[in-house]
Amino acid sequence: MSEFPAEWLALREPADHGAVNFSVRHALIQALSRYTRMSAVDLGCGTGSNLRGLAPMIPCEQHWTLIDRDADLLAAAQSALAGFQASGLASIAYRQADLSCEAIEPVIAGASLVTGAALFDLFSAAAIDSLAAAAAANRQLFTAVLTYDGIAAWIPASVHDGRMRDAFNRHQLSDKGFGPAAGPGAASLLAQAFARRGYRIVRGKSPWILDASHPALRSALDQGWVAAVRETGLMPESEIAEWLVLRKRPESVTIIGHEDLLALPL
Repeated sequence: MSEFPAEWLALREPADHGAVNFSVRHALIQALSRYTRMSAVDLGCGTGSNLRGLAPMIPCEQHWTLIDRDADLLAAAQSALAGFQASGLASIAYRQADLSCEAIEPVIAGASLVTGAALFDLFSAAAIDSLAAAAAANRQLFTAVLTYDGIAAWIPASVHDGRMRDAFNRHQLSDKGFGPAAGPGAASLLAQAFARRGYRIVRGKSPWILDASHPALRSALDQGWVAAVRETGLMPESEIAEWLVLRKRPESVTIIGHEDLLALPL
């Protein structure tokens, strides 16, 4: 089974697209407006959500290479994006690659834009620095969408919210295949790594605000948080159960913080 199954990615896609930071996205489109043709590499593409959200806004001919280690997700992406190919909006290639054990330089070689969504909080600090170095070597544009920033809140509030958030954030620092993960610090590490290499950085918040209009996503998210917290062993089961009771109320609201980032070569 995929670590991020297609069903989960489908649930989160509308919330992802609704959360994208307008200022960061606008700055990216402005930067791309000088191109007559651009090529993008989408790292950890899943089923192609990042392309579906961004490609219709790009004002030039475009070619995308979608990268994922999961062959099933790549097959799902190819099926879901057939219409993009047919419409001529974008040409798309697919490549299976495990970024945790392959050199990043050949994966992103030749691209105008390197991008990834909900991915870089899984990277280690060293992997982030290697990515920035590889992109900077060819002065490629870089944008990261929906990087988890460690902020989480819920309505109605529970006395266990703080401990749940702290335990989850601890879990986010565990090894996700790249070594100890950057977790909530990933956006700042990306900004620092690119700034050191002469890039201008544009950052903006892109939180999920999930109310009664997202019941299935909220339920799946709650279960994911509970599973992660249980793995840490930092909270007793009784407190986790009490926390989950409030989350199941139809009127509950979940707020999960993310950050979008754009790195522009100067």
